[in-house]
Amino acid sequence: MSMQTNENQSTASPEDVARFTAMAETWWDANGKFRPLHQINPVRIGYIRDFVCAHFNRDGMETKPFHGLELLDIGCGGGLLCEPMARLGASVSGIDAGDKNVAIASLHSEQSGLDITYRQQLPEDLAASGKTFDIVLNMEVIEHVADVDAFLAASASLIKPGGVMVLSTMNRTLKALALAKIGAEYVMRWLPVGTHDWRKFVKPSELARGLRPHNVQVSDITGMVYSPLKDVWSLSKDLDVNYLVSAVRK
Repeated sequence: MSMQTNENQSTASPEDVARFTAMAETWWDANGKFRPLHQINPVRIGYIRDFVCAHFNRDGMETKPFHGLELLDIGCGGGLLCEPMARLGASVSGIDAGDKNVAIASLHSEQSGLDITYRQQLPEDLAASGKTFDIVLNMEVIEHVADVDAFLAASASLIKPGGVMVLSTMNRTLKALALAKIGAEYVMRWLPVGTHDWRKFVKPSELARGLRPHNVQVSDITGMVYSPLKDVWSLSKDLDVNYLVSAVRK
């Protein structure tokens, strides 16, 4: 996706939209091209649940702790996060630049018996409508946009005052180049070659700086690391490759 940099230019990166649209039919194949997302999903869901419950004073042990909260997933893909968020009780909307992604997500949610609103839409266009949400998710999206600052500006405007945003992305470090780009795409073959451009990875400081002018303050940054021996992902203090961010709009 890409953000608006002038009147006629969107923030979505056409190349990235085309790349993920081409793989859309495999979104729900846990052993397919999106296997890495399926692997990190439990960690992402746990992080989101704990932060949201703490912020809104909800009991995370309840069946539907997000009941009454409106949630937007930007760059929702096939709905891998939208569906668990709906099961937690949130009123969920997902937007994505790829029409095929949205079609796959809509079909899967119907088959799963979940009421989720999906739209092929960019955040800047949704923001123009004035709609806001209690929770905005930006998960593994920002490293694919054309203009990070514009994307963050539009995303921030979609958060209600007192609401929250959760983001996840990859740090622009040499370690991330070795593991998340070269290792994941060329050595382990976890991802199709060309999925990521290391130059578009975002440092935590850049992300925080991009949110600050929009009254969105970062409250936590936590790393996400992979254990090859256990073949599992977990939260960590190591921010060198993958990391999660929670932020609050004043």
